Amino acid sequence: MALRINDVVPDFTADTDQGEISFHDWIGDSWAILFSHPKDFTPVCTTEFSTVAQLADEWAARGTKVIGVSVDGVDDHKKWKEDIASYGNAPAGFPIIADAGLKVSKLFDMLPAEAYLPDGRTPADSATVRSVFIIGPDKQLKLSMTYPMTVGRNFAEILRALDGLQMSSKGVATPANWVPGEDVIIPPTVSNEDATAKFGEFETIFPYLRKTKAPE
Repeated sequence: MALRINDVVPDFTADTDQGEISFHDWIGDSWAILFSHPKDFTPVCTTEFSTVAQLADEWAARGTKVIGVSVDGVDDHKKWKEDIASYGNAPAGFPIIADAGLKVSKLFDMLPAEAYLPDGRTPADSATVRSVFIIGPDKQLKLSMTYPMTVGRNFAEILRALDGLQMSSKGVATPANWVPGEDVIIPPTVSNEDATAKFGEFETIFPYLRKTKAPE
């Protein structure tokens, strides 16, 4: 069954290029993002994981750990990271899970249960493994998105979505195209009286659409 928003994500133990991890323990009290891709040494994913490496300071500023997952093995991950670092001119300090048995890919519903990898496989054999999962410190899935093999992920949007999720955890919502510093939305479930007590001044555009300054 597909993972849904607010489901607790599966816990698992797996090998990575940085050693064995237990996923929930690895997340700890942080936010986490799981990036998946169909195979090492593929062009689009090399550009993507280079971008993940370049954004190390951005992830740290948001208290967020990042981890990759691929159907290839640890040795391939280590070799591929040389290309990732070279292309992005930044060290790839995040771990990549070795999911040769497809356990993680199936736990996160990225591949059908009956899926297997043939000898001499190509990226097309695991093409659906092109997803992003943003996970909260409570180990719940907060957001997911899946891309085709031919379209590189937009990491400015992933950062923006992470900012929106972290802001919404303060009891507000964010409007379309919101970025940090802009006004936020007061949920309709909050009365005007409670909104005044919690947020102070706010703007009423419609009875169901009220905006206020973002809480600290």
